[in-house]
Amino acid sequence: MIKTYALRTWTFLKSLRLTIVLLSLLMALVVLCTLAQVEMGTAGAVNAYMRSFIVWRQFAALPFPIPIFPGAALVGLFLTINLAGRTLELQRTWAKAGLWLVHVGLVVLFAGEFVAGMMQVDTNLSIEVGQTVNYVQSYKNTELAVIDVTDPTWDEVYSVPDTALAKGGAIAIQGTPITLNVKRYFANAELSNLPPGAPPSLATAGVGTGVAVVERPLVSADNEMNQASVFVEPVASGHSYGVWLASVAMGAPQAFTHEGRTYTLAMRLRRQYLPYAFTLKQFRHDVYPGTDIPKNFSSLVQVVNPSRSESREVLIYMNQPLRYEGKTFYQASFGKNDTLSILSVVENPGWLLPYVSCVLVALGLLVHFAIVLRRSLKRRQGQKGA
Repeated sequence: MIKTYALRTWTFLKSLRLTIVLLSLLMALVVLCTLAQVEMGTAGAVNAYMRSFIVWRQFAALPFPIPIFPGAALVGLFLTINLAGRTLELQRTWAKAGLWLVHVGLVVLFAGEFVAGMMQVDTNLSIEVGQTVNYVQSYKNTELAVIDVTDPTWDEVYSVPDTALAKGGAIAIQGTPITLNVKRYFANAELSNLPPGAPPSLATAGVGTGVAVVERPLVSADNEMNQASVFVEPVASGHSYGVWLASVAMGAPQAFTHEGRTYTLAMRLRRQYLPYAFTLKQFRHDVYPGTDIPKNFSSLVQVVNPSRSESREVLIYMNQPLRYEGKTFYQASFGKNDTLSILSVVENPGWLLPYVSCVLVALGLLVHFAIVLRRSLKRRQGQKGA
């Protein structure tokens, strides 16, 4: 009985009908994801519809979200199984070589999307003309940076990600005698001057003593950013240095001194430091004559990598990224009267898989058409001979 059910299940999974249904679901998900970008932003819509197994929706009348549609990750998984099953059904002959290549290419394509969804990291690098930068930063995720600025020539940076701050409690800063007691964390907040007669701020030190913090709903639009804020109490050697307010909305870091060492606290976008540095030598923003329409914008950067004893200039411009040390740097945007260049940085271990897939599919179609053409020519020659 179990064997019969397993056989029926496998027959269903590799059926052509399921292929058509899954492709229809993918097309529907593309439409839904495109429409959702207006409300959720590009990244939010892609994560909710294209890189999830289930699409969830929160309704005002319900205290919890409910599933409303299969996500593209689930559809892609079943489509990969379906294609693999149909591939195994093909005859292992040279006549079917082209179809084998096409099916394998499609499986590789879906495998590449799974790798990208699970392992791709998107960050950016903002750099001004003449500036040297050795880090990339997240678009949305934040961190609380505890920086030892005692040495005027070198900063020791210790960071606490927002996920750890959201859990609260005591967080020991490895490599320092400092422990941070998280009093309250806001994923998004609005800051304003503390009005007269208002209850005192939770902060007892720094500029936060005169700041009112109001929690706000999370934002997801591409042009909006959550103002993550946190009240923390640094404690070292049994001594408390008061409660401090750190927020993305606050530009200047705040400092305290412990046993002759000075530490600053700053809430900022999460950074990833690189073993090399970029210096922006020149930025160009060309437009079509008589219009404000961008024709081209490019960044001339000098890449300095001490581990490779390398120092060279590279021009990054539209449709011509720089691939370096596992990361791809794209020219994305600019600002500050054309003195600021913003590079989009993508780290995707499976970036080659879509190219491999396209080559396999194209080669498979060529082989299949060549076999069909050869068979057709032989049939015509046989008819002429008869």
